[in-house]
Amino acid sequence: MATIKPFAALRPSPKLAPQICEPPYDVLSLDEARAGAAGKPLSFLHVSRPEVDLPPGTDIHAPEVYVRGKENFQRLIRDGALKPDLQPCFYLYRQIMGKHSQTGLVAAASCEDYLRGVIKKHELTRVDKEDDRVRHIESLNAQTGPVFLAHCGGGDALDKFIAGKTGRKPEIDFTAGDGVRHSSWTISDAAEIKFIEQAFTAVQQLYIADGHHRSAAAARVFQNRRGAGGSGFFLAVIFPHSQMRIMPYNRALKDLNGWTPEQVMEILGAAFAISPDAPPEPARRHEFGFYMRGKWHLLVFREKFLELDRPDENLKPEFLRKKAALVDTLDVTLLQEHILKPVFGINDPRTSDRIHFVGGIRGAAELEKLVNSGEYACAFSMFPTSMDDLIAVADAGGIMPPKSTWFEPKLRDGMFCRMI
Repeated sequence: MATIKPFAALRPSPKLAPQICEPPYDVLSLDEARAGAAGKPLSFLHVSRPEVDLPPGTDIHAPEVYVRGKENFQRLIRDGALKPDLQPCFYLYRQIMGKHSQTGLVAAASCEDYLRGVIKKHELTRVDKEDDRVRHIESLNAQTGPVFLAHCGGGDALDKFIAGKTGRKPEIDFTAGDGVRHSSWTISDAAEIKFIEQAFTAVQQLYIADGHHRSAAAARVFQNRRGAGGSGFFLAVIFPHSQMRIMPYNRALKDLNGWTPEQVMEILGAAFAISPDAPPEPARRHEFGFYMRGKWHLLVFREKFLELDRPDENLKPEFLRKKAALVDTLDVTLLQEHILKPVFGINDPRTSDRIHFVGGIRGAAELEKLVNSGEYACAFSMFPTSMDDLIAVADAGGIMPPKSTWFEPKLRDGMFCRMI
């Protein structure tokens, strides 16, 4: 059973929310963050990316960065831009992007659940990124970036309750510059809080969609503080898995690993059926778009590359075979193991500086731009990983390859903060 609880959030003044709330700290480059914060003293980027206020070239992990973040955070509170609620509440957070709508429950999720595997992961984390978020939480004594969680159903009664609440006028309601509408409601009634807590007793697991480093950092702070204060829980927004949308995470390569373009096409032809002059985005699993020399090609994996019955797999216990089979069928795995590693020499995509990952929200046009600039030699567009695949891999205890999923829309930093 997943444990959640209400908390007294620190929230923006409704009129100031459009000026305060910003994209997550980790989806913007430093240049993009500097541009986003320029001339906007209330921008939460001054808290989540305080290096924007320091001279260019400053080490982003230098002590003065975290000190500046704390100062900026306290200034927003002191000036009344961020205001604390007086009692623990649950909150609803709805996002509308085009025709897509998703509504999540804002709550405090349990660090013990995370450590015990009730909250399931599907990605590995990097220690340096964990360290950064630990220092950020400790400096602010607060969690300011929510973890994006999914659940597989709290029941029809919960769905009807949430639908009823969101049918009312929201307390915070604005459309950001990227066209995404963000709305929130507060649930403060004791009986309604109890109802939500009871509904979640039927939820056996929660799944991390986005925020592996934030949840890992929160768990480390909890352990460092031995559960003192509010450190035993972390800020989360929990969505029904059926509402969540995953976009592809595309790949651009710096070079052809010594091959000529003609040789690359010949090599790819052994693994794929290739259609020239194709649309830039694949329409189904096991298909890829490939862009090189100003043209898109559709690559469809030949059947032999999708065969999973390998002799060495029979030597493993059944649960390991199941885990391997789930991960091995993912398009990101197939591309990495059959093409990027053997053909292009990208042995470890986590550390290679010859591969660049492009979130699907930027579209195929971004891939064309990178390759046409001459900075990159070619690019692959992907079909998105499904939410069912993510859950199956997480349930089997598997780890997805890096950059397997791009969730959109993103949760805005600054909508909700949680003091610990």
